[in-house]
Amino acid sequence: MKVVLATGNKGKLAEFQHLLAGLDMCVVPQSDFQVPDAEETGLSFVENALLKARHAARLSGLPAIADDSGLEVDVLNGAPGIYSARFAGENASDAKNNLRLLSLLQDIPEQQRTARFQCLLVYLRHPEDPTPLVCQGTWEGRIAFTAQGENGFGYDPLFYIPALGCTSAQLDKTEKNRLSHRGQAMAQLLEKLSR
Repeated sequence: MKVVLATGNKGKLAEFQHLLAGLDMCVVPQSDFQVPDAEETGLSFVENALLKARHAARLSGLPAIADDSGLEVDVLNGAPGIYSARFAGENASDAKNNLRLLSLLQDIPEQQRTARFQCLLVYLRHPEDPTPLVCQGTWEGRIAFTAQGENGFGYDPLFYIPALGCTSAQLDKTEKNRLSHRGQAMAQLLEKLSR
């Protein structure tokens, strides 16, 4: 079965292809169908995921998988949240987003730097699917004082996992996919699809 992945993010695409490897499902990026990114006008992760999935399914004619994910920092009242990818402005680089986050937290002690990654993942059989599969993964951690690690993307170099004593960007791909918010949401989706 062919399914369109509603993202233009190369990091997410690589993660999804790794997570879905070995399934009887051919996942193709929306760019293969010249589908532009959907406007993320929702006010929550789930609304944005649904917008992206419906957009990709409508323009490709295929079932679609989309996620909306981001970082919630407690001392920032959940920011950057749904604005994680553009925290430092439209088309901001990962480095600029990370610098903005570090500058906002510069005087915050370690115990108050609690944060989590959220991932809302949706699967639509077609654009008008009235009962999409919705899965959520949450990964708890803290914001480090400096970036560490070369793996991953986004806020991974700043997302510190106390139980492991390292950042997400210091984990190998397999370990990250086992623990991460996206890995958790994908495991739920795979279980639902197999029923």
